[in-house]
Amino acid sequence: MANADADEAPLLSVEHLRPGSCSRELELREFRDRYVIRSLDGAAAFAVLRSGGSIRPLSPEEAVAESDCKVSRIYGVVGTIRLLAGSYVLVITSQKDAGSYLGSPVYQVNSMKFLCCNEAIKHLTPQERRDEAYFMSLLRIAETTCGLYYSYDRDLTLNLQRASKLAAGRVHKPLWKQADPRFVWNKNLLEELIEAKLDEFIIPLIQGSFQSAQFTLKDRPVRITLFSRRCNRRLGTRMWRRGANLEGATANFVETEQLVEYEDLTSSFIQLRGSIPLLWEQIVDLSYKPRLSIIEHEETHKVVQRHFHDLSQRYGKIIVADLTDKRGDEGDLSNAFAAEMDRIPGVRYIHFDFHHVCRGGNFDNLQALYNQIEEAIHKQGYFLMNTKGEILLEQSGVVRSNCIDCLDRTNVTQLMGALLSSESISLSDNIHDTFKKLWVEHGDELSLEYAGSYALKGDLVRYGRQTLPGLIKDGMSALSRYYLNNFHDGVRQDALDLISGYYTVSQGSSSPFHNVSAGGFSNHSWWDYRDNFHSQSSWTERAALDLLHYLCGLNSRSSSLGESQWETVLL
Repeated sequence: MANADADEAPLLSVEHLRPGSCSRELELREFRDRYVIRSLDGAAAFAVLRSGGSIRPLSPEEAVAESDCKVSRIYGVVGTIRLLAGSYVLVITSQKDAGSYLGSPVYQVNSMKFLCCNEAIKHLTPQERRDEAYFMSLLRIAETTCGLYYSYDRDLTLNLQRASKLAAGRVHKPLWKQADPRFVWNKNLLEELIEAKLDEFIIPLIQGSFQSAQFTLKDRPVRITLFSRRCNRRLGTRMWRRGANLEGATANFVETEQLVEYEDLTSSFIQLRGSIPLLWEQIVDLSYKPRLSIIEHEETHKVVQRHFHDLSQRYGKIIVADLTDKRGDEGDLSNAFAAEMDRIPGVRYIHFDFHHVCRGGNFDNLQALYNQIEEAIHKQGYFLMNTKGEILLEQSGVVRSNCIDCLDRTNVTQLMGALLSSESISLSDNIHDTFKKLWVEHGDELSLEYAGSYALKGDLVRYGRQTLPGLIKDGMSALSRYYLNNFHDGVRQDALDLISGYYTVSQGSSSPFHNVSAGGFSNHSWWDYRDNFHSQSSWTERAALDLLHYLCGLNSRSSSLGESQWETVLL
């Protein structure tokens, strides 16, 4: 969301579309046998048949030939997906202004809806109908996806430095042709629209975070924007997508761009986060902290090589800041990561045991990490260009941070990296506070997308210390994560697998739900654990009481979770 103090970009008046832009004024006309979607600021229109979902472009005259229909306003077509009974079209039903990116309005998806073209459901077998019902329930989950952003006239998938290196003529291509496919959340849903050549309706959505604020520095306006882009190559939820796949793509991989616009200059600073690029998992088993398991595979070293080769090609020199523990399961994973990094030339690896070094709330000890990377960050620099498009400086490398979730410890560390790159931000307490507030909201949004709860350690980002209200909030967020990870995220993972094309529905194949434990979508869906739900409610109640005892200092030594376990949760 944009900061309340930020200047909101006004909605543009209806005008003929510029080359490469998408329609922003759309009308949905619902007939008994079809849906018609037409552009009000262009001439394009198309129909989708309810009987099977086939798409047919329409002339302007055909689009308004009949009036016996329900008419409503929509704000974009996200794409289509085919299931057993037909096709489903996802449209944006409401939006809100998020701010602007380099002068172009940016919008956040507020609500979405699938239009059903599934009249063939009456011809399905009973098992197929049950399967279709479950698939449709997953689509309803997908409708509630948070953190989706888009622009009608600018490609948001490329950071400023990458975009500046491409030919100027690319801006006249359709937005989907300009986009980096890694960061297009709805990439799998666009195929039928692309085949039908409906470029005017194809909007790439980016999942991540967009935060913006404006303030005054030396009597001149300054705008700071934090824009994070989540990669779609290993999309998933916290416990259900860990580590890397064989291609080297990692879970929760996020590119964060910090833009500063001042007078006639714009700077861009990039940081990365992503799961440890080994083959590992953390299978939900109703315990508070499931065991980490490293998967032995002959391709492991090649997976790590592929990951860092890709990053080096895109971002230059890489510094890895590994924030995991040196003890327990995390320590085993960290040691395996360090051993692989010893075999990767040209990449600097730094381990920093965040929990141990900052034990007891001594977060000033983070300076030990910054002392190791400060010189490298200044050497990597940042990208700078003027309003004429002239490149004055370039960023030659990035810091890639990770903890286990790549959320809480990573958020704190990346804030400090951003401060190191922007010394002027520390000149004013007011500016400093605004900047830290952006990072808190940014961390919360990324955490909601991956873990389903607000980020922990928000106090450290905002105030540099832990407060009692923050401690309570972190404790409740930790309990929320436990509940969601065990009883909701399996189904949410199924929905993401379906939307992203990781699982493909096809008629004639056996039902994936005959033997859930042996197959299904994620192999660990909520269906595996539904019989255990009621038996585990007493554990959750006991954990809540333990938390209250811990926070209030009552009977903490007899707490069933133990002090060290809570310290890991709350630190």
